[in-house]
Amino acid sequence: MALPDCLQPKLFTLVLVTDGRRVLLGKKKRGFGEGYFNGFGGKVEAGETIRDAASRELLEEAGIAADSLTHRGTLTFLFDDRPQPWEVHVFHSDSYTGMPTESEEMAPQWFDYDSIPYQQMWADDVFWYPLLLKGSACFRGTFHFVNTHTLVKRDLSEVPCLDGVDYKLC
Repeated sequence: MALPDCLQPKLFTLVLVTDGRRVLLGKKKRGFGEGYFNGFGGKVEAGETIRDAASRELLEEAGIAADSLTHRGTLTFLFDDRPQPWEVHVFHSDSYTGMPTESEEMAPQWFDYDSIPYQQMWADDVFWYPLLLKGSACFRGTFHFVNTHTLVKRDLSEVPCLDGVDYKLC
């Protein structure tokens, strides 16, 4: 039995680009999460795969194309002030084409791994970024927020890496 539409999660992507010692983050210039540093991503559009959405969002927001994308995690976000859960598919790339370029939505900036501005990021990031940055870990997590920005509960674990996420949103 399928869940009612209102309980189906909204699908999102997030791409983190690294060069072995630095991570490329974008400062969000508008919309949800404005002012926070984050990876690059957004909503999966009807008819596109999750991987295609990740590639599209990276190009739109940072002006670069990933040479390869590796699915590293799935995060579920539950907000008390938003009725629909969010399912975010996290991808990693260590190779890309183009020059990171500011867009209308994001201002890209490189950070050394030991200088990531967690205090200017979503409260969940401090927990799962280290798993992604260590290079070999994949993860699954659920994060509960109240008033959009206050993290009140989390569940995060390493899981086997399976890079088969490629289904389409209908």
